[in-house]
Amino acid sequence: MFKNILLIGKPPPSSGVPSSSSRKALGDVSQALSHMGYSVVTSDIAALHPGQVDLAVVVGGDGTMLAAARQLATLDVPVIGINQGRLGFITDIALENFEHTLTPMLQGSYVTERRHLLQGQVVRDGQCIFSAIAMNDVVVNRGATAGMVELSIQVDGKFVAKQRADGLIISTPTGSTAYALSAGGSLLHPSLAGWILVPIAPHNLSNRPIVLPDDCEIVIEMLSDREASANFDMQSLASLEQGDRVVVRRAAHAAQFLHPLGWNYFDSLRHKLHWNES
Repeated sequence: MFKNILLIGKPPPSSGVPSSSSRKALGDVSQALSHMGYSVVTSDIAALHPGQVDLAVVVGGDGTMLAAARQLATLDVPVIGINQGRLGFITDIALENFEHTLTPMLQGSYVTERRHLLQGQVVRDGQCIFSAIAMNDVVVNRGATAGMVELSIQVDGKFVAKQRADGLIISTPTGSTAYALSAGGSLLHPSLAGWILVPIAPHNLSNRPIVLPDDCEIVIEMLSDREASANFDMQSLASLEQGDRVVVRRAAHAAQFLHPLGWNYFDSLRHKLHWNES
């Protein structure tokens, strides 16, 4: 079923030198895939062309998985995650004894899941000055200076509210277990075709999270002249000015995750969030 497999590891720290544990984990997985008869590709994702690889195996944490899935979605390449991070909401396979789980998946015993991405743009004076794709969330928040930002929110051209807060999160179901959760947002099952709009420390406590359909267009306009920024999965950053509009839509492509047979989202939540523990 699969022949050419892209192997992706955790990016090195600022020193530029991968840790010994990361090198070992990547080496172990590479060796195992080669022994199984697969062709292991280690090229940068940006250098790939359509059809060059059939599958990507990511060895790392959720951040590594998010970065890879964002880029591979445009190539329609499915992704399997081997967890070398801390939480691992979207990296299903434990690094210890990974071959036990990975081998049957590579032979076709897996569950496919598609997750839609966000396409965000920053529009200034009618022109798009910044654009990025996000898998977790698009976040508008205040800068380092004290004071709230004032935002105007529209959905499909209809005015929703003005809001004074530390910021606003537009989250996918994937991102509902990330920043949105810590800001008081609800968990969204990944099969839901929806986004969740979560205010960050709003001045008016009646401003509550709201779930929206994922085929809508959300526009956040900067009303105040305070320092603020737009973040896309906390990776890409655009500084905002008064009058700027952050426009968010569903991206044209979806990420594909492959899970082991028997995978259950609620099992993952229970384990990662330590539910049922005394």
